[in-house]
Amino acid sequence: MAATSTARALSRIAIIGGGPGGLALHLTLAKRGIPATIYEREADNHSRAHMGGMLDLEWATGQRALRENGMEDVFKKYSRRDAQEMRIAGKDGIILQKREDPASEEGDLENERPEIDRRVLREILLDAVPKDSVKWDHALTSIRPLDNGEHELTFANGSVVVTDLVVGADGANSRVRPLLSSAVPLYHGITGAELSLAPSVVALPENRDINDAIGKGTCGVLEDEKVITFQRNGDGRIRAYMWFRGDANWKLPSDPKEAKKAMLDVYADWAPWIRKFIEQADESAIYLRPLYHLPVGHRWDHKAGVTLIGDAAHLMSPYAGAGANLAMGDGLDLGLVIADAVSKGLGSEERETAIAAWEEKMFESAGQFAFISKKSLELSFGPGTPHSAVKGFAKYLEQPKK
Repeated sequence: MAATSTARALSRIAIIGGGPGGLALHLTLAKRGIPATIYEREADNHSRAHMGGMLDLEWATGQRALRENGMEDVFKKYSRRDAQEMRIAGKDGIILQKREDPASEEGDLENERPEIDRRVLREILLDAVPKDSVKWDHALTSIRPLDNGEHELTFANGSVVVTDLVVGADGANSRVRPLLSSAVPLYHGITGAELSLAPSVVALPENRDINDAIGKGTCGVLEDEKVITFQRNGDGRIRAYMWFRGDANWKLPSDPKEAKKAMLDVYADWAPWIRKFIEQADESAIYLRPLYHLPVGHRWDHKAGVTLIGDAAHLMSPYAGAGANLAMGDGLDLGLVIADAVSKGLGSEERETAIAAWEEKMFESAGQFAFISKKSLELSFGPGTPHSAVKGFAKYLEQPKK
């Protein structure tokens, strides 16, 4: 009887957001026979498919979320070990430090962080969950607590649903977070833009200097409190995240030619190949990219029927390389907690106690990475770059592998 009542009590699990964290949670539940629904604001699975750079998934979080759901071979098929190559340069574009392709051979991934395009990761996760369990064009507009831990969700398309458990996996500006926390994203003092070269432009012979400088994976160029991080995607596109200190109200011109001119002004004395990259950037793919974070150590008091994962819970800058990894780890671990509660036939109070205990562990782990992220950002935009970054990267390379 207990198992039956528990199954009924968890028959309506709503996951708000279909990013890596939400999909990892859904996958974990689906693989264990527990129904759930993802509500995603995007119109369909092709929306914004051209956006998003590379994600380096590490063994204990991102890879584990796939591995423990039977997708290790799929990850090996679509991930790119050669893209782990990393370079650091100053604004003259001369490479000062590099890690060559560390592991091009097949084999154990425990000590590696293979790269995978965000778009590809989303596709393989979507293919692994029940097709009718992802509801597209569902932008959450309001959430109202009811009795016994239930919540009423209202979406922009007019849909209204009642849930037994709602998980906010809806990113930096989470609509679910205000139920648990008054925290709002804080501006890092860093703004900028994402630009990219289309694959056809990358392949032009006259752009060999750009290709030679960036290499197979990531190239970080930093000096004068400015940073450009170049990433080579699996489809041949090269993305550049261009960040600099500036006011939160700084606006990127809407006209793409004016936007490129603005970025050329910011990086006026940088290497010719970098300026050529900006000049040739895809005018249909220029985006404003300010950096925000939640307070280091962000946490909340547990409330029945609702929790958060990923950026909704612990938004941080990309300077710890942890965002997607933590989100997928959150999704896996929360999914396992829920699955364990169902398999044991736990009542609602025991289940909520288990979720609260998971939250405490998540707070501790995420807080450590949030601290690293903040310190790494300060180093990257500090006065000693690029040489301080080279020293920091050298220390990282000297660390023994686990």
